[in-house]
Amino acid sequence: MNLRAVGAIYKVEMARFFRTLAQSFISPVISTSLYFVVFGTAIGSRIDQVEGISYGAFIVPGLIMLTVMTQGISNASFGIYFPKFIGTFYELLSAPINFLEIVLGFAGAAATKALFIGLVILATSAFFVDLTILHPLAMLAFLVLTCISFSLFGFIIGIWAKNFEQLQLIPLLVVTPLVFLGGSFYSISMLPPFWQGVSFFNPVVYLISGFRWAFFGTSDVPIGLSLLAIAGFTAACLAIVWWIFRTGWRIRS
Repeated sequence: MNLRAVGAIYKVEMARFFRTLAQSFISPVISTSLYFVVFGTAIGSRIDQVEGISYGAFIVPGLIMLTVMTQGISNASFGIYFPKFIGTFYELLSAPINFLEIVLGFAGAAATKALFIGLVILATSAFFVDLTILHPLAMLAFLVLTCISFSLFGFIIGIWAKNFEQLQLIPLLVVTPLVFLGGSFYSISMLPPFWQGVSFFNPVVYLISGFRWAFFGTSDVPIGLSLLAIAGFTAACLAIVWWIFRTGWRIRS
């Protein structure tokens, strides 16, 4: 393992993040505040509690997951697409480093950024609601695994994309709707029986449900299924990344 190469890629990606630190820090704080104003005040005034939890606190895990997923994808996809776009990515391919070291550098930096923003949102939420985390280690584990898996997914999107428009295609048309329909701001048990059954085909439901369990000890699906879902998604992304470098798909001229 060439740790120097991994560190160099990681530092370059993190330097780009710190150059816009104010934007990276202020933007999620403002977005979180707006969500609490709209959902916590407008809707929360009509929904007092969900499964014995105040509505303002109930939406916090979903809000964190929404941001972490989208940030992990966007940071990783742009991080790998831009070097491919300007041609410096092919210099990495010709360097004496393997695909695992390249992925660790780019996806590791994207996961770190997503984790940072997730923690910022968690801290911001404490100003609006009384929040108690029943299983802090499980919460942190779910958060880190989500950051890693969706950064890997974003890495795949960055390799797949042929232009900047395609970088936003899957996050906007697939991931964001799945998150909103995955119980981010409501419980699946509140839906009619038919739509409850449909919701269980949404993989994001298992991630959000497991993350919410770490906060409140309640979930829409068994915690074991949530762990299996996040582990399976991470393994699938790793397998796809391995296949990309094995075959040269979209990375060979």
